[in-house]
Amino acid sequence: MNNIGTRLIGTGSYMPDLKLTNEMLESMVDTNDEWIVKRTGIRERRIAQNTATWELALEAGRRALEDAALDASELDLIIVGTATPDFFTPSVSCMVQGKLGASKAMAFDLSAACSGFVYSVDVADSFIRAGKAKNVLVICAETLSRIIDYTDRSTCVIFGDGAAAAVFQASEQEGVLTTYMRANGTLGECLKAQCLPVEDPLAQGPRAVCDHRFLKMAGSDVFRFTASAVPEAIDAVLHQANMTADQIDWFVLHQANVRILQMVTTRYGLDPKKVYVNIDRYGNTSGVSVALCLDEMRKNGQLKAGQHIVISGFGGGLTYGAALIRI
Repeated sequence: MNNIGTRLIGTGSYMPDLKLTNEMLESMVDTNDEWIVKRTGIRERRIAQNTATWELALEAGRRALEDAALDASELDLIIVGTATPDFFTPSVSCMVQGKLGASKAMAFDLSAACSGFVYSVDVADSFIRAGKAKNVLVICAETLSRIIDYTDRSTCVIFGDGAAAAVFQASEQEGVLTTYMRANGTLGECLKAQCLPVEDPLAQGPRAVCDHRFLKMAGSDVFRFTASAVPEAIDAVLHQANMTADQIDWFVLHQANVRILQMVTTRYGLDPKKVYVNIDRYGNTSGVSVALCLDEMRKNGQLKAGQHIVISGFGGGLTYGAALIRI
């Protein structure tokens, strides 16, 4: 190919069966359905019971490959975006690569939390445009329930588990048109879950036990960050493509909070029907959410050839980004 583009050719998702409803949370923590819905738009979220992150990722990946009519042996690269891996090593992506039998694919995990899918799409696009990969499987998978304190109503009402995936392929047709990725690490403390304590490993006595694994969030600070970061990223991809918001068929944003989705809708004067929403049914699934939305839209026939969509992720890191894709 003289001009290599990156085309979305398949999607898949796998969500745990257990639905943790607002009513169920009322018996666990000081909250109620009205309070949760008013502040977040969430009515239920999925919880993975005795299930590893890699297991969710594997099934979502299988379903995406089936949708793309692609065999795992044809994959050149597998990227898994996750903030809740099962092991330091092997990575979730290597577990998936082995289980799928994707014998010629390289594999690595990407840690960008809620921006994990848009970051991974940018990386996949870069590999394809560089001629280093033809077929790329991008998966986002999270078992956030493992790092949630179910006595902390500021976090336990928000987050859920799940996995979703997309397959991207080299094409003479332009699919991923523009991307814009950024981070602001100075605000990293606003959304934090510690994995290991900082200590002297050679010190005498027993090793420290980490008691800070639960996610802590300064919600108002994260919201203020989002209010400027998301329009910045969306404006950038629209400007790069010489397009305006009214030319976009769908805005598919990270499902963090319904108020953020409403903010973007108002900021660009959008028809609310152009902003896809499923946070009420799944909660905030971190990097999974955008890929999950795309899979639902594809399965429902809402994504049509020739449409332009803007995807955007934002959150832990703090990270943010957007991409403009032609279906």
